[in-house]
Amino acid sequence: MASVTLMGIGIVFALTIGRVDAPAIIAAAVVGFVLAIPVSWFVAKQIVG
Repeated sequence: MASVTLMGIGIVFALTIGRVDAPAIIAAAVVGFVLAIPVSWFVAKQIVG
């Protein structure tokens, strides 16, 4: 769930700053996916306790 959200945020950010080319959109999605790994780990750790 976190990966989809962060990827979407990255894509919207790229489009907002005027980067409408495919490499920029793909890079934004990849960055969101990579950032989602530690975020998911942190959230799971908080849920488990």
